[in-house]
This record gives sequence, C-alpha cells and structure tokens, in this order.
Amino acid sequence: MRTGARQGPEIWIRGPVPAPDPAPAVASNTVRRFSWVGTHGGSGVSTLATVYGGQDCGCDWPGAGDPTSVLLVARTHASGLTAVLHALEVFRRGQAPAGLDLDSVVLVADAPGRLPRPLAQQARLIESVVDVYRVPWVPAWRLGDLGGRPPRETEALARLTGTAH
Repeated sequence: MRTGARQGPEIWIRGPVPAPDPAPAVASNTVRRFSWVGTHGGSGVSTLATVYGGQDCGCDWPGAGDPTSVLLVARTHASGLTAVLHALEVFRRGQAPAGLDLDSVVLVADAPGRLPRPLAQQARLIESVVDVYRVPWVPAWRLGDLGGRPPRETEALARLTGTAH
C-alpha cells in the first residue's frame, strides 16, 4: 500500500456515501491573460494574438508588465517543431526568465492537410510532455482576413484564452 496517497471509500461500507461538500463558487470577471511567444519567426504569434487576444511578444520573452503565462507558438514544419523542442528544453532546464509560467504549446499548421509521418511523430513527442493546442490551416488568415469566428477545431484554445463564444 502506498503511503500518502488518497484512498477511496472502503468496499465494506454499505449504503450511500455522502458526496463531499462542493467548493464554493468563485466569481471572477478577470480573464486569464497570456503572452504569445514565437519559437521562430513566422510562427503566427501576431495572428493568434489578434484572433484570441493576449500579448504579442513576437520571438521575445514577455517584458515587464506583460502576462507571465506563456503560450509557445510554432509552425508544424520541421524547423518549427525543432524550435519548440528547444524552447521546451529552456523551460525544463530552468533557463527561462524567472517568473514565467509555461502554459502550453500552440502548433499552427504550416500547410493544409495532414502532417507527414515524421512531423506527426515529432508533434506527438511534444504532446507527451506539455499541453498542445493545434490550429489548422486557415486560408482566410493567409489573406489577412482575421475577422469571423476562430476555426471550430480550436474551441479548446478559445476556451483557454477566454474568447469562446
């Protein structure tokens, strides 16, 4: 038996087991703020910040006064995935600026369609160590049309950033 682990109800208890008291609801009007940090040029940071809100940090770390919760952004091509792995290693080694909190990685499609197998394997590796949100290829964004609703496939990202409708 492990010590210090939470134990469930004992099996010999008969009858209904009362549910624990629910945690009090906390009303909050503040939306969590994020800093979008590109792991390489052309990752899509500016587009994502425009569509989902948050601070566009380009390829720089957040500055004083910027949100400390970081969303790392990379394209799904080979150099983009390599760049995000390097950035994750910076966080793992504790070499990121003090006070920053890596929230997740956002992988932006570099082309329409499925990823080739080697890139899909690399993306799965990233997903094994950190939460990953995927953004599909959006032809309208390529043309500069950032209006309208975000793609349906990004609902979880929209909820995270507080832009879900």
